[in-house]
This record gives sequence, structure tokens and C-alpha cells, in this order.
Amino acid sequence: MPNGMYLVGFMGSGKSFWGRQLAARLGCSFIDLDAMIELETGLSIAEIFATKGEGTFRTIEADCLRKIDLGTKPVVATGGGTPCFFDNMEWMNRHGLTIFLDVPVPVLADRLRTDTAPRPLLDGLEGEALTNLIASRLAARRSFYEQARLILSGEQNDNFLEVIIRAIDSFEGE
Repeated sequence: MPNGMYLVGFMGSGKSFWGRQLAARLGCSFIDLDAMIELETGLSIAEIFATKGEGTFRTIEADCLRKIDLGTKPVVATGGGTPCFFDNMEWMNRHGLTIFLDVPVPVLADRLRTDTAPRPLLDGLEGEALTNLIASRLAARRSFYEQARLILSGEQNDNFLEVIIRAIDSFEGE
């Protein structure tokens, strides 16, 4: 078992959903990096973006990432932009197993259209504008996401947790 597992991917890719299930199955702790940031700062992610800006948010995010206790071998759901700043992807690869949940743009757009969580980078976007922003941001971030040790694409159905576990087992067997 690696020191930690870091789920990366675009917002709406299922990092928190599958991370919780994976941690429960493996008997590990689960950390949602955005929730950790909110606890650490006493502000919501949206409030940090609105009052302090994205640059400050990314600094706080990198600091929180590095504060995670790896002794608990946690499963960490990162934010969608986490791998793209401050060499975070390189740091995660050095300190655990990174897993990219690669979800197609149309699926992300469908999920994010109905998601009730506040998403500062998508604020006020709908329809084609939302889809276009997702596509362009995903394209810009893909090179970071693809540095993950495991890349899992395709259907995230009821059997997807088993797909993740088999991929981890195969990786550890190499």
C-alpha cells in the first residue's frame, strides 16, 4: 500500500465520491483537500476566491497538501487544479500513488450542470458556454493529469470501485 493515494482530475470527475468509497474499502482515512482548506482557513472555497483571489487559494492549497499526515496512508481527493500549480503533481508522485480519473467532457458537463456545490471557476455558466469552458480548461490541465501513475478512463458505473482496486493491485505488482 502506498503512503497515500491522490485522486486527480477535473471537477466533477468523481474524486470525492470514489475517494470516500476507496478509503472505506481499504480501511484508510479519507481527505477531501477542499474541505481541509475550508477547515484550515474558516472560509469556503468560493469566499477565498472572491476575497483573496485564485493565487492565494493556490498557495493555501499547496500548503495544505503538504501538511497531510502520510503516516495514515490517506486517500486524498484533490481539487481539479491542484496538480497544475507549485509542482504539486511532482510532489504527489513522490509521496504516493496518483490516479487520474479521466472523464469525457460531455459527462463532466452533465454532472456539473446539476451539481449544487459552488464552483467559483464555473460561476454563472450554462449550456454551451459551460461545455466550452470545461473543454478548454481540461485541455490546458491534461498534461498535468497525465503525469499520474494510473490513468482510469471510461464508464464510472457501479463496478468502478473494483476497477480502481484492480488497477492499484496491478500497479503494486509491477
